[in-house]
Amino acid sequence: MGRTMPPDHATQAPAGHETWPTLRRFLPYLWPADRPTLKRRIAIAMLLVLVAKATTLALPYAYKRAVNAMTTPANEAAMVALSFVIAYAAGRFAAVAFDNTRNIVFERVGQDATRVLAEDVFARLHRLSLRFHLSRRTGEVTKVIERGTKSIDTMLYFLLFNVAPTAIELTAVAVIFYLNFGWGLVLATAVTVATYIVVTRKITEWRTNLRRQMNDLDGQALARAVDSLLNYETVKYFGAEDREKERYARATRAYADAAVKSENSLGLLNISQALIMNLLMAGAMGWTVWGWSKGQLTTGDLVFVNTYLTQLFRPLDMLGMVYRTINQGVIDMAAMFRLIDTETEVRDAPGAAALVVRRPTVVFDNVVFGYEPDRTILHGLSFEVPAGGQVALVGPSGAGKSTIARLLFRFYDPWSGRILIDGQDIAQVTQASLRGAIGIVPQDSVLFNDTIGYNIAYGRDGATHDDIVAAARGAAILPFIERLPQGFDTEVGERGLKLSGGEKQRVAIARTLVKDPPILLLDEATSALDSRTERDILATLHRVSEHRTSISIAHRLSTIADADAILVLEQGRLAESGTHAELLRRDGLYAEMWARQQSEQDEVSEAAE
Repeated sequence: MGRTMPPDHATQAPAGHETWPTLRRFLPYLWPADRPTLKRRIAIAMLLVLVAKATTLALPYAYKRAVNAMTTPANEAAMVALSFVIAYAAGRFAAVAFDNTRNIVFERVGQDATRVLAEDVFARLHRLSLRFHLSRRTGEVTKVIERGTKSIDTMLYFLLFNVAPTAIELTAVAVIFYLNFGWGLVLATAVTVATYIVVTRKITEWRTNLRRQMNDLDGQALARAVDSLLNYETVKYFGAEDREKERYARATRAYADAAVKSENSLGLLNISQALIMNLLMAGAMGWTVWGWSKGQLTTGDLVFVNTYLTQLFRPLDMLGMVYRTINQGVIDMAAMFRLIDTETEVRDAPGAAALVVRRPTVVFDNVVFGYEPDRTILHGLSFEVPAGGQVALVGPSGAGKSTIARLLFRFYDPWSGRILIDGQDIAQVTQASLRGAIGIVPQDSVLFNDTIGYNIAYGRDGATHDDIVAAARGAAILPFIERLPQGFDTEVGERGLKLSGGEKQRVAIARTLVKDPPILLLDEATSALDSRTERDILATLHRVSEHRTSISIAHRLSTIADADAILVLEQGRLAESGTHAELLRRDGLYAEMWARQQSEQDEVSEAAE
């Protein structure tokens, strides 16, 4: 079973009081209950942190002893000074070795935490409803996910190997200063560090708002770029390249202005931090020199204090960057968690069983549905498709034909009424088993940017090469593939743009044949094709529909005239039903639509002549 997402407690953009809830939600990924090996790695890494810090804290003592020994005129002091110098150099090397060994040990933990969270997020996005994906821009969603997952490894490093060791070092330095110099230097250091932290936090929170604006504008610019490139052909059709460039340029200019403000605020923060810390350095060093002039302190005490403050300044100097990184990481992670916490509109019922199809009948029983509460699309729609039947759905635009397809796949649930397959309510079975029983050839067959073979095999996990070849033969596309230099390994391009409309439709048909479903849904599968290609595709569709229950959603009535039954929809209601001949004799809505389309065809033929 897949890992479940930890419960969410932070639903807004994280302010100071929301930082911990966001981090707490992430902790299960850092300390996985089912991965004892990773836990051992974390324990070893933290032990190495303590050893490295202890080594670092011991270095100033060796440095002090070496300097004091050098101020002694006796010749034998030279060897003492040399030994302390060697010890100091060895200690510095050991600290670096411990730090890097710690990184080597911990790297697997950070990468695994990032990987598992990224996989959870990806899986959750696919579980979200169609309504979510239709309402969100792909570019914005991918950017939020990218920022959220990439912030994890950096946050882990700083929290465990900078914040925690710095706290340990501050405590140890306070004790050392007290034992060697009394409370004065301890209090001065404490006040300086506290001031540093307060100033850093205040300026960083101001910068956070600037950074959030940058993120929003960056996502907007990316979304516009992706949207424009996905609609490349439309842009060309209308000669709108300059318009698209200006639209994108407005977004990038706004982002550039926000970036300038953010970087300028960084300069102010760095100046403030340097001022505070160097005031402490100047005061502490001056106090030490004053004590030396009084004979109370030695020359070694000067380098002792200098070395400790220098070591302390190094992580404190990074504290502003660490705070910004963690704060930004929390913002990015919270945005990602809010995205994936979007309510899943369609869920499996508790204890839902798999759909078992023996007789693939389809029944809509008094179904009422609309995409918005104030706009009903289907008004108590009822009809039945018998097992093995070939039924067509026709009607004017907006009658609800495509809505029926989406409800059948359970992308949405009806407001009321039931949809039954083989007598089983689809709301009470698992979505995976439901969708596994239905194949679809859509109007716009979108293909993955991969090979023809991959796209055909996508119909069923584990499909063999023989299955792919058989499906291509059944979809009448095998001769075309065999003429290609790379055969099934031919790349189809973004959304299948390297193939013609008819070729894409045949790949979609082959993909459905690989799936081998008992129920077939043809959603205006030939409406975007020319007449000759349409005839060829229709012949293929009729062949693959044999021995299956098929539902055809059609705009051109000539393509479904031979259906066993034709259901005529009007404003979400069943207006008429019957065979093609029966509906023409009835002289109702279907007969009117048929006459209009025949008239349009005659006009086209006359114009062609």
